[in-house]
Amino acid sequence: MRGLDGAVVVVTGASSGIGAEVARRLDQEGAALILCGRSEERLGAVRGELTGAHLTLAGDLTAAEEADRIVVAALEWRGRIDGLVNNAALDHAAPLLETSDAEVRELFEVNFFAAARMLQKCAAAMTDDGGSIVNVTSRLATIGVPTMAFYGAAKGAMSALTRGAAIELAPQGIRVNTVAPGMTRTPLYDAWLADLPDPKAAEAEVAAKIPLGEIAESGDVAAAIAFLLSTDSKHITGANLPVDGGYTAA
Repeated sequence: MRGLDGAVVVVTGASSGIGAEVARRLDQEGAALILCGRSEERLGAVRGELTGAHLTLAGDLTAAEEADRIVVAALEWRGRIDGLVNNAALDHAAPLLETSDAEVRELFEVNFFAAARMLQKCAAAMTDDGGSIVNVTSRLATIGVPTMAFYGAAKGAMSALTRGAAIELAPQGIRVNTVAPGMTRTPLYDAWLADLPDPKAAEAEVAAKIPLGEIAESGDVAAAIAFLLSTDSKHITGANLPVDGGYTAA
């Protein structure tokens, strides 16, 4: 893809799942990555799979100063930031009426406020050449699913922020888009499936609800993110790209 070779990209939630797959894909495209996550050990394991020279920064994105620390480190390392993948997230499934205020606050701290700060700080650091920000949301930002109401609300807030930011930052040449995965094969998905009485039957039931008939792979989502970071998508901003096999179109 055009425009990714040498691009400096911050990837949050890079230690596993979709974030780790994004790191692998962008490494193949020649990008210079700042890989962020909670565990230095897991980040190091991901970096060990990559061929390029990349920076890892372990920390808690809910700490107000963490976004500044990441931006300063990126600028000291490469002198600029060209892209941000806002991927770090906290999963949450619980009945609506049984979810506490503390759980809702924690969910929004990770899935909205931390991501919003990263968007602000990285956008402020982008040069006159502009940049690209991709916020990873969810199919649940646009549809309702029992036990996932507050998770969907946090992801929906990120989608709304994306649209507003895209308009406001367009004069600086900064594009802001979302990628909304559906059911995707990740370690978290595999763990959920393994806990079910009949994993094979459960997966078949999930796949049957997807128009394309199969669960997404992490690489499918990573490819969409790489496209929106690249200059192949230079005239796309404020858009939401579902990677859900047609689930939300049905």
